[in-house]
Amino acid sequence: MNNNSKFLEFREKYDTFIYEKYEISYDEENMNIKYYFNIPGLTWFYPQIKINKKYILNDNINNDYLEYMVFNIGLIELVSYFKCTCSPNVIIKAGYVNDEQIKWLKKLYFNGLGEFLYINNISTTEEDLMNIVCECSEKVLPKLDYVGSGNLISVGGGKDSCVSLEILKNEEDNSCFIINPKYPSLECSRVAGYSDERVVCVNRILDRKIVELNNLGYLNGHTPFSSIVAFISYLCCYLQGRKNIVLSNEASANEATVIGTNINHQYSKSYEFECDFNNYVNNYFGLDIHYFSLLRGISEFQIGRLFSNYKHYHSVFKSCNLGSKEKEWNWCCNCPKCLFVYIILSPFLYKEDLVNIFGSDLYEREDLINTFKEILGYSDTKPFECVGTYSEARYAVSLLIEKLGHNNLPYLLKYYIDNYSLELDGSEIIKYNEENNINSYYDALVRKELDKYDK
Repeated sequence: MNNNSKFLEFREKYDTFIYEKYEISYDEENMNIKYYFNIPGLTWFYPQIKINKKYILNDNINNDYLEYMVFNIGLIELVSYFKCTCSPNVIIKAGYVNDEQIKWLKKLYFNGLGEFLYINNISTTEEDLMNIVCECSEKVLPKLDYVGSGNLISVGGGKDSCVSLEILKNEEDNSCFIINPKYPSLECSRVAGYSDERVVCVNRILDRKIVELNNLGYLNGHTPFSSIVAFISYLCCYLQGRKNIVLSNEASANEATVIGTNINHQYSKSYEFECDFNNYVNNYFGLDIHYFSLLRGISEFQIGRLFSNYKHYHSVFKSCNLGSKEKEWNWCCNCPKCLFVYIILSPFLYKEDLVNIFGSDLYEREDLINTFKEILGYSDTKPFECVGTYSEARYAVSLLIEKLGHNNLPYLLKYYIDNYSLELDGSEIIKYNEENNINSYYDALVRKELDKYDK
């Protein structure tokens, strides 16, 4: 049975998904949030979020606002469980959403599940994917006079968030924000000078029943994780009393993954989602909290150029999702993210520095040729990973070949020069992207950092 047939079968057999309720409780250490999702006739799901109470610095928390933020996180969390059956009817019992919010959610769900629908060969539309019905009455929130200060900086442990940490290193009232902390994100925060008290770590606990259902053949695939980051970081920004949520999504995140479509693995990292999220929270939360990507004005290539100068992060950063072990976090050196990071840093760090980081020269890897072509845009799709644009990758490779000369090149670079033309015009790649949500103060910080290393 193909996956589109499964999609139709599951939708008929399990026609309803219910967001029943959420609970907030406290123990000695944590604020505990628990969600109750139900697919009648199949199972219940109980995902959880835990936030240590030591991170709650705001002395004037309004419980109505707190509950509303927690309820909204559940609206995004549910998509991870909805996708196993794609039930056509979604019923919201846990809180109130109006028609405009439903429209907003349907756009996020459809675009955020774009890769999932593509990989599973599912044919549907934004309107038909689900019908959302709210069974709660409206509760009017009080108006709050909220005044925050400083930045909550989202840290994933890759080169991008390290660049943001470096640009903001002289700012006051900063905290780092990490969901499910691992060695790279914690170490990058430490190297940037943040004590444990200034690193807000949130534990997001998946209900393992979704994994069991996936193993039984229920539908599975990519979900818009960065939208979860957005809503949880908003809650933590409020709990901390911060003013800004600072991301490290670059201009490259806007490019489609499948050529000729709007399908984007990084949809919830895109400028479009960033604007949509700000509109949503401004309309429905109304707090003076600003959500923006500090690096939206620059490309992955420019980020690579900046990061190449930050030697203190080179031994601890990681962008690979596959090379994890219990107490270590290594580069797997087999996935698209490893190869892309290698490519984008290579004009500046090749060869000894890169080999020290990765453990070997990935340009010598003949088995990576298909991944290499996908990253460069000589295939039908980009890898379904967070990698930069085709033009950035080609420019980086071309610059390195020009630097090394055309003789005695490693395998992948020789393949490139034998089959493609060098692309040495980087004017568009280093052009500052004015389509961003960065205010003039932070914009000046980014431009100053670029000027420092402009060559």
